[in-house]
Amino acid sequence: MLHRQQTIKKEVSLSGKGLHTGEEVILTFKPGEANSGIKFCRSDLEGQPIIDADVNNVVDTSRGTTLEQNNAKISTCEHVLAALVGLEIDNIIIDLNNVEVPIMDGSAIDFISALQKAEIVEQNFLREYYDIDKPIIYKEEGRNVELTITPSDEYRIAVMTDYNSSVINTQHASMNHISEFVENFSNCRTFCFLHEIESLYKAGLVRGGDLDNAIVFVEDKISPEKLEELKKIFNKPDIKVDSKGYLNNSELRCKDEPTRHKLLDVIGDLALIGKPIRGNVFAARPGHKANIELAKLIKKEMMKKKKSAPKIDLTKPPLFNSVDIYKALPHQAPFRLVDKIVHLDDKSVIGVKNVTINEPQFTGHFPENPVFPGVLLLETIAQVGGVFALSTVPDPDNYWTYFMGIEKAKFRKMVVPGDTIIIKCDLLRPIRRGLVNMLGTAYVGDTVVCEAEILASITKKQ
Repeated sequence: MLHRQQTIKKEVSLSGKGLHTGEEVILTFKPGEANSGIKFCRSDLEGQPIIDADVNNVVDTSRGTTLEQNNAKISTCEHVLAALVGLEIDNIIIDLNNVEVPIMDGSAIDFISALQKAEIVEQNFLREYYDIDKPIIYKEEGRNVELTITPSDEYRIAVMTDYNSSVINTQHASMNHISEFVENFSNCRTFCFLHEIESLYKAGLVRGGDLDNAIVFVEDKISPEKLEELKKIFNKPDIKVDSKGYLNNSELRCKDEPTRHKLLDVIGDLALIGKPIRGNVFAARPGHKANIELAKLIKKEMMKKKKSAPKIDLTKPPLFNSVDIYKALPHQAPFRLVDKIVHLDDKSVIGVKNVTINEPQFTGHFPENPVFPGVLLLETIAQVGGVFALSTVPDPDNYWTYFMGIEKAKFRKMVVPGDTIIIKCDLLRPIRRGLVNMLGTAYVGDTVVCEAEILASITKKQ
């Protein structure tokens, strides 16, 4: 099923304190252009630098995820990123007037509410997913940390936590579809142990920490002197330890709230690969460092696939041979350029062109140094796209396809006799009023030789 990209209709702002800095910060969500992705903007700095939500920009994972680009930083970004993934928002600008995303209540629910008020709208471009096609594993042997992602038709996540603690038992939480996030996970708050709070506070951190924005678990009995010290840290006149083993903030929102929050963190950190994921994640004892290391491995595989040609088996019978193709396309020699179609689905098509020295253009086009003409390479891409266009109508024999436009055409390498060209065309936008807009990429081996955006029209025969 095809899905369109989404952004928000209007700006919306919210404010709060940074968890570690304790400083007030205003966050404003702004609509993003199609295909622009998630971007942060430091409006308080000269030039208002942009930081892309990209795993390659991660510089710290010690107490949250921190990004840096263009001499600007954004810290504690995982909760707001999880909110965007949970609402399936693809393109947005997150404007901040300070270094740290506000902690709010320690979950993603306030970001969800603000984004829903801003009204989520579709854009006229299709969403591009990253489909996991083989297992990817990250391990930290000494800490029994393991994160694995395997192929799946949906984004599924299962998390196991084990703190070897008397107040938090081993827990499991799972999400079978991203549509479950808002109701079941978005309001689950961050948490820590009391001994962590003390050391962080002495290090100058958690200045914005509050019993209203984190669950603080207590494993040991607290002395009266320690209680007085905690009152100063949290600026609370009355602090006590609940019988369940946590300080006197609100009740847990669900019995496995800590593990559900860890699942929220996994979603936020994996958002940094830059595309919605279709894969099955299992995370045992995850943390920001492990999440980001898995995201880097996924991004590495994604970039490899982006640079390489589609993997096809040329020994298998094609979906359409040249006779089938030119029953549909009204071309005659010497403009029958596509030899076969090997893949066709609702958003892409893959065709093959074998270049031989016997083709007529070589008698006049660089005859002593035969090079396949660039215009014919574009025509080949257009014909492969034409097969896709006709596949979208119920009675293709009653339609013509016309090549109407070309943009961003680039020739990367010469094509010569003996080369086999693999052409992949991907639908860029939903088809409207018979207009088909596709990105065509031609490969020889794993090398891109040509790419262009093409526009075709499907017109009914009179």
